[in-house]
Amino acid sequence: MNISIICTSPREGSQTLRFGQYLKSIFENQDAENKISIIDFEDFDIPAIGKGKVDPNNLSDYQSKLIQIWAKSDLIVFCSPEYNWTTNGEIFIMFDQLGSKNFEYLFENKVFAFAGVSSGRGGKIAALDVSKVVNKLVSFQNKLSIVSSKIYESHETGKNIQEDFKSTGNIAFEAGVLNFVQYSLALTNKWIRSNA
Repeated sequence: MNISIICTSPREGSQTLRFGQYLKSIFENQDAENKISIIDFEDFDIPAIGKGKVDPNNLSDYQSKLIQIWAKSDLIVFCSPEYNWTTNGEIFIMFDQLGSKNFEYLFENKVFAFAGVSSGRGGKIAALDVSKVVNKLVSFQNKLSIVSSKIYESHETGKNIQEDFKSTGNIAFEAGVLNFVQYSLALTNKWIRSNA
């Protein structure tokens, strides 16, 4: 299975990326044959609304990498930071640009899952806001994909994941992430089998 983890914080060394790296290790532990790619928004260069378009024939290195990783994936997990009771603007800029006709294939035959990341007791709204937009893009473009109903809220991420991306030992945190990973894998496997 091809899995992409897209960490949407533009901050260098963000807690969102820290969570994404930890999540990657849990996916790897479930099945060594999983091919997992991770990308963050540190080098994000997708133009804002009204400031240009993403040209499929003239992609930047960053745009090309993001689109290639996304396109080859069966399961895409968006890890989004929660800022001021929503998520960051870059992810909505990305959806505005990649939700166009030129890139509609990115929303076909995929499973999408969502995690919200917080340094405190948050994350839920970020995950729900992102899932709402993806669900609308899949529906509006009349694509066949699954938007997972299970989200994960990464509370107090800095306290639960070390700088080397390993757990600090919070049993409830570890169990929650494992449940999210196993659910996402089961859903994707079922989707792949139904399309075989």
